[in-house]
Amino acid sequence: MYGDRNFGERRPMQKFQTVCSDCGKECEVPFKPAEGRPVYCRDCYPKHKKQNF
Repeated sequence: MYGDRNFGERRPMQKFQTVCSDCGKECEVPFKPAEGRPVYCRDCYPKHKKQNF
């Protein structure tokens, strides 16, 4: 009925190796880092997250 569509089947998420802009340690992120934009590791991200008021 839907041809070759695989609804509900998930592919593994692609991870990208990068370096945290804050502490400098290597980390993996689920998106391709854009040049000129900071990327933070799991430990540093909360320090830079915008507050929602």
